[in-house]
Amino acid sequence: MNNVNYATIFDSELRQKYSREMLTSGLNTEGVNFVGGNTIRIPFMTLGGYKDHGRDGGFNRQAVQNDNITRTLAHDRNVEFFVDSMDVDETNQVLAATNLTNVFETEHAIPEMDAFRISRLYNAAISHSGATNEEPITKENVLEIYDRYMEQMDEAEVPQNGRILYVTPAVNKMLAQSTELNRIISVMGNQRGSVNRAVRLLDEVEVVVVPSSRMRTTYDFSDGFRPIQGAGQINMILIHPSSVIAVNKHSYIKLWPPGSHTMGDGYLYQNRQYGDLFLLDTRAAGVRINVTH
Repeated sequence: MNNVNYATIFDSELRQKYSREMLTSGLNTEGVNFVGGNTIRIPFMTLGGYKDHGRDGGFNRQAVQNDNITRTLAHDRNVEFFVDSMDVDETNQVLAATNLTNVFETEHAIPEMDAFRISRLYNAAISHSGATNEEPITKENVLEIYDRYMEQMDEAEVPQNGRILYVTPAVNKMLAQSTELNRIISVMGNQRGSVNRAVRLLDEVEVVVVPSSRMRTTYDFSDGFRPIQGAGQINMILIHPSSVIAVNKHSYIKLWPPGSHTMGDGYLYQNRQYGDLFLLDTRAAGVRINVTH
C-alpha cells in the first residue's frame, strides 16, 4: 500500500484552526532569520545622534554599531497514536484522521502552545524592572492599572498601534463591571435591543480573553502540560508583538496506513511541533504583566 501523507489535506484546515483558536497567534513573527537550523539571529543597530552643525563645512561623523542576538529554539514536541485497522472504516480514513487531528489540536496542541508562550514570556520578563507586578486587581482599579501600563509604554515610545491586552475571564468580567464604564469603547446593541457589554476593544487595544489555565507562570511539560504546584496566576498582559520573537519553525503531521509501517495492523498517526518564543531585551518596555502568587 502506498504511503499516504494526509498533511496536505489537513494543512489548510490546521492553519485556519490555529489562527482561529490559538489565542496568542497575534504574537507570531514572520520572516525569522535562522542560522544553523535551530538558532535565530536577530540583528540590531546602534547609532550616534545629531551634533550641532558648523557652517564652516563638513558633517559630524558618528559611530555605527551593528551586532546580532542569537537564540536557540527549545520547545520541540511530538506524539504518536496507533489505531487498529478494525477500528477504522477503510472508506472513512480521511474522516477518522481528521477527527483524531481535530481533537488533539483542540484539547492538547493549541492550549499547550498558548500556555508555553505565556509562561515563557513571563519568565523572561521577570528579569526586567517594571515589566511585572503583583498589585491585586479589582473592578475599581482594573482600568487604572491598565492606564498605568499604557502610560509606561507611551513614555518608552512603544508603538501605539498593534498593542494587545490578554486577560483572564475574571479580569474581563472586571472590565465589564468597571466603575469607569464611560471608558469602555465597544458597547453594541443587537437587533433585539439588548446591550452587549463584552469588551473587545479598549483605547484601540485588542482585548483577548484567555482561559486562566493557559495563563500560569510555570508548567510541567513532561506529559502534555499542567501548572506546577505553586505556579502563579497571570491576570493581565499588555504587550506589543514587536517585543517578542514567536515562531513555529516546523510542523509535521502524518498518517501511516496499515502496511506502510512495522508497528502493527493499524493506522499510525504522528505529530510534531517545533518552535519557541523569545523576549527581546531591548524591547522589554513593550511588555507589562500582572500576576498573583
